[in-house]
Amino acid sequence: MQFLVLTERKTDQFPAAEWTPERLAAEGQRVRELYAAGVVRSIWRRKDRPGAALLLEVASEAAAREAVESLPLAKLGMISFPVVTELEPYPAFGPR
Repeated sequence: MQFLVLTERKTDQFPAAEWTPERLAAEGQRVRELYAAGVVRSIWRRKDRPGAALLLEVASEAAAREAVESLPLAKLGMISFPVVTELEPYPAFGPR
């Protein structure tokens, strides 16, 4: 199953000084690990607010949440996941 996950940085709770290069590098490393494992299919930076949009390939919503909660910034409570939703094929591309 594929899931769309939107993340948001908690910039109101964590000032700019908290977003260190080391923390961001650790986040990037974990995303690369999830990508290599086939969990993260795609990831984009959001333009509407600080955060990311991830497309995950996992067996369940619980597995999707487990994957994103393994991110270092999530473990520190610096990001939230306002959207975790399963996706299904767009019906107009199916048989007629």
